[in-house]
Amino acid sequence: MKALLVDKDDTGLSARVQEVADDRLPEGEVTVAVRHSTLNYKDGLCLTGKGGLVRSYPHVPGIDFSGVVEESSDPRWRPGDEVILTGWRVGESRWGGYAERARVKADWLVRVPQGLSLRQAMAVGTAGLTAMLAILRLEGQGLRPGAGPVLVTGATGGVGSVAVALLAATGHEVAAVTGREGAEDYLRDLGATRIVARTEIADTVPKPLESETWAGCIDAVGGPMLARVLGQLRYGASVAAVGNAGGVQVPASVIPFLLRGVNLLGIESVHAPLPLRDAAWARVARDLPMAKLDAMTRPATLEDLPDLGQAILRGGVQGRVVVDL
Repeated sequence: MKALLVDKDDTGLSARVQEVADDRLPEGEVTVAVRHSTLNYKDGLCLTGKGGLVRSYPHVPGIDFSGVVEESSDPRWRPGDEVILTGWRVGESRWGGYAERARVKADWLVRVPQGLSLRQAMAVGTAGLTAMLAILRLEGQGLRPGAGPVLVTGATGGVGSVAVALLAATGHEVAAVTGREGAEDYLRDLGATRIVARTEIADTVPKPLESETWAGCIDAVGGPMLARVLGQLRYGASVAAVGNAGGVQVPASVIPFLLRGVNLLGIESVHAPLPLRDAAWARVARDLPMAKLDAMTRPATLEDLPDLGQAILRGGVQGRVVVDL
């Protein structure tokens, strides 16, 4: 099979496309012919050797994929079934989606929901699933359309782009935070009604409390930006935190929690229970406009990924990158 193999030796790290024997695949009940994978921030870390996510080389990155079952020893999956895999540390501690085949545990797979093609499922991918999980949690805390503006930070990234489109499609007023020049038209086309410069949120010292502005927030950045947002939430509002590209240290005060009753919700998609995954995928298939999904998606090949891995760590990738195998 053709695979993007990352290897490490005394001279450093290398990432190149090569032929790899199928018998090097890890053990598992199901073998999948991979059709598509994506590029996520974690993939950038794995491709460059940063972050300590990969501990054994050689390695095949790719934290998610969609494809067709080729072989299965588990009765739940039969050859020809169209499936998606996200999470379970695939592409980190176990070979992932940047190869023409993958072998995984049967419990890790979900069916492609009706209404989505294999390519569309990967255009959503881990990032879109995470965005939908965040929205479900915010709805569980009472967020409804018409409650006020919902802030999305890191809005041009994978999670942010899908979050903007999903929120807008379900009737929310969306304020999108970006530091990218020329991204305004892209975000407005996804449904954002207000564009907020990143410097307005991130580059000022957070106060314990500021004006009550946001009815909710999906934060894909973390760090000082998250601290600033907490002080701007309305009474009883929630922020769903899905990433830490801006740092894991949040210099926040307890005042927003004590005096405004705000909620900080951690969204973790790697080990999300399968019933919750199925519910999230069904909502994505129902609510996400396919035209908007296509507009935020760009194609790539395995050969493109080493350069794109560097770019996504610099914040230089907009929307979703779908790798066609």
